[in-house]
Amino acid sequence: RTGIDNHGITALSEYWEGVRPQYAPFECTATMKSGSADVYEHQIPGGQYTNLHFQAFSMGQADQWPLIKKAYRSANLMLGDIVKVTPSSKVVGDLALFMVQNGLETESDVLAQAEHLSFPTSVIEFFQGYLGHPVGGFPEPLRSKVLKTGTKSAFTPVQGRPGADLAPFDFAAEKKKLQYVHGKTRVSDKDVLSAALYPSVFKEYMTFKETYGVIEPVPSFAYFSAMDIGEEIHVKVRKGKEFIVKLIAVTDVDADGNKQVFFDVNGNPVSITVADRSSAAAIQQREKADKGLLGSVGAPMPGQVLSVKVKEGTTVAKDTNLVILSAMKMETVVTAPVTGLVTRVVVKDGDQVQGGENAEAPASGKSQATPGGLQPGYGTSIDDPETRAT
Repeated sequence: RTGIDNHGITALSEYWEGVRPQYAPFECTATMKSGSADVYEHQIPGGQYTNLHFQAFSMGQADQWPLIKKAYRSANLMLGDIVKVTPSSKVVGDLALFMVQNGLETESDVLAQAEHLSFPTSVIEFFQGYLGHPVGGFPEPLRSKVLKTGTKSAFTPVQGRPGADLAPFDFAAEKKKLQYVHGKTRVSDKDVLSAALYPSVFKEYMTFKETYGVIEPVPSFAYFSAMDIGEEIHVKVRKGKEFIVKLIAVTDVDADGNKQVFFDVNGNPVSITVADRSSAAAIQQREKADKGLLGSVGAPMPGQVLSVKVKEGTTVAKDTNLVILSAMKMETVVTAPVTGLVTRVVVKDGDQVQGGENAEAPASGKSQATPGGLQPGYGTSIDDPETRAT
C-alpha cells in the first residue's frame, strides 16, 4: 500500500487532461504519432524534438523536417558528438536548421563554403568556448573555419572557464536603468534578474508587454489559437473585475493588409484593426540576391532584422558585420564576403525577411567567383574593386 489518495490522483489527472490541449500547437504529433526508431540515428533529445519541430514550422521548414533530422545527426558529429543539454543541444539544432536552409548536406559542404557562410551566433560562441571546452578539444578544421582563425576579423576564443573573468554585476545600477526606461513601478527584482541573465529576451518581453498590455489573464487556448466566431471567453483581471468577451465577426483583408475584428465585451460592441501578416498586402516582396555576384549578400535564414550595421556608401572590410537577424531564438550575424563599397541596403531594423531574399543589393559588374554557398537573401550589395563583384 502506498498511502496515495486515489481521489487526489484523479483530480490531478483531470487537471492535466484539460491543460495539455492548450499546448497542442507546440507538440510534435504532426510528424511523430508513435515511437520512432530513427531517434537512434538523429539522437535529438525528447524535449528538443518538440521545440525544434515548432521552430522549423515557424521558419517555413516544416516540409523539410526529415532533412532537418538527418542534418541534426551530421551537425552533432561535426561538433564532436557533444553532450546535448540546454544550451548545447540548441547549438546542434541551430546548425542543423542552418545547413538545411543553405543546402549543406555534409561536413565537406560546410568546410568548402565556410569562408562565405554567416554561421548562427550560437555556433560561433560554442567554438569560442562560451559553453566550456570539451574533453580533447574542439574538432578541427571546422573550429578554425567558423572562428575565421588567422584573419583580421577572427573571433577571440575564451581561455579557461567561461565567466571566470566576468566582472561583478551591479544589480542596483541595472534596476535604475530599467526603471528609467520602463517606469519605477513596472520593474521588480525578478525583472532585474531576468534582464541580467537574458537581456535581449527581456527587452523583447517588455516591448511586447508595452505594446499589448497585460495578457496573463487571457485563457491559454485563446492566446495560442484564434477564437472562433461566436466563441466566448472570460477574462478575470482582478478580484471582482471580469470581462466576458465574445468574437462576433472578422472582415476580409483590406488594401492595407488589415482586418476589422468585432467583439462584444460585457454587452458593449468593440472593434479593433489588426494587421494580417499573412496577407499579400502585408508581405513586402524584395529582390533576390544574385548567386553570381559575390558581394550580393542575402539572408541565410528567414527571420527578423534586429539591426542593420552599415549604411550605403560605407567602405567595409571582408567579414564586417552587416546585418543581425533573429529567428525563433536563433541569432545570425550576416557578414561581408568581400572588401568593398556598400552600394545599396534594402532592409531596415524590424523588417521580416525570408531565406533567399536580398539584404544589400549589387551595383555593377559580375565576378567569375561563385558565392561559395551563400544563399541569396534580402541584404546588402558590396562593390568589390578587385573582382568587380557586388
